Amino acid sequence: MAAEPLILDELHRLRARVPQLTASLTAGVDGLVLAEDALGVEPESVAALTASALGVAVRLTDVTARGELRELLVRGTDGYVATYAAGHSAVLTVLARDDVSVGRLHLEGRRAATRIGELVDEAEAAVRARSPARAPSTRARAARERRTTTPTTQPRTTTES
Repeated sequence: MAAEPLILDELHRLRARVPQLTASLTAGVDGLVLAEDALGVEPESVAALTASALGVAVRLTDVTARGELRELLVRGTDGYVATYAAGHSAVLTVLARDDVSVGRLHLEGRRAATRIGELVDEAEAAVRARSPARAPSTRARAARERRTTTPTTQPRTTTES
């Protein structure tokens, strides 16, 4: 993805603003890593687990009528895992020590997620704009041509469609 260096820069700036962060990554909602600043953890595993947790969290917000999922916070004995929606198809996941200010974590995490979401959405829009429009399939084109031509005197067979 063309935005990867810009996303990585944003992850580094986030770590500078919140020194208690131990790792951060951006992944697609499908669990594939887009960019990571994650020493000491396996980013692919964290991204895959994030995608799984998001599925449950989205379902929970739906069932409880809480609207669209915006963030997910998990607290363990040694710290926090926070996940923020980043645009239409990505998430920002950050790991922080237990001594982090949760308010500061949310403030900076939300800001970073907004910026990363803009980068990811812009990159995806650029890819869509560059890709050629899909040509109709041969079968669809043949069916259209049959409908627009004048009927023939030949009877249709059951193999024609």
